[in-house]
Amino acid sequence: MAASANISTLSSSSGLSKSISKSHSFYLNQPEKNPFSLFPKTLQNPSSFPSKPVFHHQKPQFTISSKNPISEFFSKKKSDPEENFVPYFSDDDDKPREECGVVGIFGDPEASRLCYLALHALQHRGQEGAGIVAVNNNVLQSVTGVGLVSDVFNESKLSQLPGDMAIGHVRYSTAGSSMLKNVQPFVAGYRFGSVGVAHNGNLVNYRALRHMLEDNGSIFNTSSDTEVVLHLIAISKARPFFLRIVDACEKLEGAYSMVFVTEDKLVAVRDPHGFRPLVMGRRSNGAVVFASETCALDLIEATYKREVNPGEVLVVDKKDGVQSLCLLPHPEPKQCIFEHIYFALPNSVVFGRSVYNSRHAFGEILATEAPVNCDVVIAVPDSGVVAALGYAAKAGVPFQQGLIRSHYVGRTFIEPSQKIRDFGVKLKLSPVRGVLEGKRVVVVDDSIVRGTTSSKIVRLIKEAGAKEVHMRIASPPIIASCYYGVDTPSSEELISNRMSVEEIREFIGCDSLAFLSIDSLKKMLAGDSQTFCYACFSGKYPVMPREIKVKKVGDFLDDGLNGPMDSIDGGWVKGPTNIDIEKEIDPMYKQNKI
Repeated sequence: MAASANISTLSSSSGLSKSISKSHSFYLNQPEKNPFSLFPKTLQNPSSFPSKPVFHHQKPQFTISSKNPISEFFSKKKSDPEENFVPYFSDDDDKPREECGVVGIFGDPEASRLCYLALHALQHRGQEGAGIVAVNNNVLQSVTGVGLVSDVFNESKLSQLPGDMAIGHVRYSTAGSSMLKNVQPFVAGYRFGSVGVAHNGNLVNYRALRHMLEDNGSIFNTSSDTEVVLHLIAISKARPFFLRIVDACEKLEGAYSMVFVTEDKLVAVRDPHGFRPLVMGRRSNGAVVFASETCALDLIEATYKREVNPGEVLVVDKKDGVQSLCLLPHPEPKQCIFEHIYFALPNSVVFGRSVYNSRHAFGEILATEAPVNCDVVIAVPDSGVVAALGYAAKAGVPFQQGLIRSHYVGRTFIEPSQKIRDFGVKLKLSPVRGVLEGKRVVVVDDSIVRGTTSSKIVRLIKEAGAKEVHMRIASPPIIASCYYGVDTPSSEELISNRMSVEEIREFIGCDSLAFLSIDSLKKMLAGDSQTFCYACFSGKYPVMPREIKVKKVGDFLDDGLNGPMDSIDGGWVKGPTNIDIEKEIDPMYKQNKI
């Protein structure tokens, strides 16, 4: 697909500079004269943080420099060759979507190129937009665009992003050119300089903060909750800069793992609950790398050091190396369990655990608790593969590839005039008749959201000649929406919130259906079980969503909205209370609990 490029700027009359439409560079304070250096080889790993800010310093050791100047570039508006095509997402993409992936790199002369590669590794976390901000000679240069990382960036674009610091972002969003202004990282100028930010998560008090800022004169350029953070930084009275970040974060509620860049600092911050992942690594030349997953570190040959702890701010600069600051006194972590069920790649380590090992264990538990006489175990690729391997190993039944996934399906297609049943699923998944015909088949998938895709997959397998189809789901039933950075439907659209397990089995047309029980999931996590968030399975939210939620996936998302916020009120539902959830969800949850 054709990619659109854009240079992001923000505006606010409360401190942010006036919106810039043609100027693509942000000039900052004069550089310090001390040499460019980094911290020691060993990174400190604080096990706990006090309630008051405490600094841990790591002194610089050596020097790296980059001499390439930044060259100006201007984005050209291109027509979308796919504007008459039919989008295939919606029902056939019946999965929760992780909305973002972030990267930050400090101290490498090819920071933007490494950032580009790291974003490739995080492409599964967002496919609709990508961007990089690099710093060179006190200038923040931004390139953002719609599409995959490979659509947005090429050699020419990357050559315009020299420097030894960079941050990057990939996102999932609705389709359309109006989304471009919401593609991150965002860059803004305020009275003390400029700052770029990339954010993974979702702020549950976004609208209240936005209304407060607008009442005080702030002007918003986008409909993204990330812009609120920049405005809060701009109006903060705290000094120095990273304390402005702390001051801003004290006002935020919800999930956020963010990386910031200024003329001389890279800052990483994670919310006090630690909902979304953020890890730190180091390359052999001492460069610091932050990323949403360890798979990004692997690709650019960075060694995983540790997680950014919940409630922690890490500041990296030339003078002091890495400084660790406790953001806020934080409660028990509530990390997103769906990272291990679906979002993260199997080769990543997330929240200190191997994603592969977790999914393999989920499959083993299903085989133990929900056995069935079968001839073959298959997976719904790709996210169900590891759990299916675990199921097959425990059950002593061969695992085979009964469904082949096409990796070449774009985000649009041209459908023939004569409709083809289950066209979207058939584009992506092809049954292997030689594996399925005449067999009793166990199909392992990671989750069921609306049930629409599952019913089509079951039909596809039976049409290929399967004698029996038994669905095994490597997660508990999803009965509640996520408000912490995951795009899920509202609770009334979730099939497990409306139907019992038996009713779901009848709806999707399989011979038997079993979910991983939440009790077994917690037992497998053992001592770490209390550090995970299970809100989508229980409806009990660690941070109450007291504002808005999307009614349907892809409808009224806060990406690319046009016009005033009030004009879309019909597209939102009021955030629930725990009492509301207990009344509406818990009875069905008890019925579905295995």
